[in-house]
Amino acid sequence: MLDVGIALPHAVTFAAGLTTKGLKHFCAIYSSFLQRGFDQVAHDVDLQKLPVRFAVDRAGVVGADGPTHCEAFDTTFMACLPNMVVMAPSCETELMHMVATTAAIDDRPSCFRYPRGNGIGSILPQNNKGTPLEGRVLKEGSRVAILGYGTIVQNCLAAAKLLQVAGISTTVADARFCKPLDGDLIRQLVKEHGVLITVEEGSIGGFNTNVSNFFGLNGLLDGKFKWRPMMLPDRYINHGSQTKQIEEAGLSSRHIAATVVSLIGGNKDSSHLLKL
Repeated sequence: MLDVGIALPHAVTFAAGLTTKGLKHFCAIYSSFLQRGFDQVAHDVDLQKLPVRFAVDRAGVVGADGPTHCEAFDTTFMACLPNMVVMAPSCETELMHMVATTAAIDDRPSCFRYPRGNGIGSILPQNNKGTPLEGRVLKEGSRVAILGYGTIVQNCLAAAKLLQVAGISTTVADARFCKPLDGDLIRQLVKEHGVLITVEEGSIGGFNTNVSNFFGLNGLLDGKFKWRPMMLPDRYINHGSQTKQIEEAGLSSRHIAATVVSLIGGNKDSSHLLKL
């Protein structure tokens, strides 16, 4: 392990240099600190297509760290780079797989984001082979689909349970990758459902924007299909517990369920989900 302190731009260029010498280098930096090294990420890593692997720590809401450590923007500024592979695990098992995935990517840079705090207690694999560059369906439904990116997938699953109580059959999928997007999975969700909600714990310009671009280029919004993106609000979030911050951002399981109900036209049995 090589520690460069808070010299973030140097950390990125140092990682690039080590990679040119054949090392499989992981560059671990807080999401908010990586902003300071973005110029180096773009010019010293991505432009050169060097396989530096960025472990983006404390991504999303950060509780007591507050607005000075707002970790909302990494998906946006990393996914805009032409050669970067951008991914986010939904749990600690997926995080282990994505570490192996990035280690196997040797022709371009890659990154994975993970949040502050604990995992959900998922089983850690004995044989960690990595993750294919595609999403996965976690729960099959018929009427509505929810596509989550990152650990917010857990809130999507909880929202599906609320919707099930209200008699709304819901598919939940884990996107895994923002770039490249799993176009086949997105087309499947659009084809098989009348409503799609996409959810991320990140800023405007991130995963949802990439999905929107995919929709537009492929004509998926030309019919009666309904889509709503959910993301962090376009402002800095004040200090508080992570749970409170997610509530304030409107990304709790009840907020997700309420968004679904508002799109499909809730009946008496489901309207209580809107009372947040």
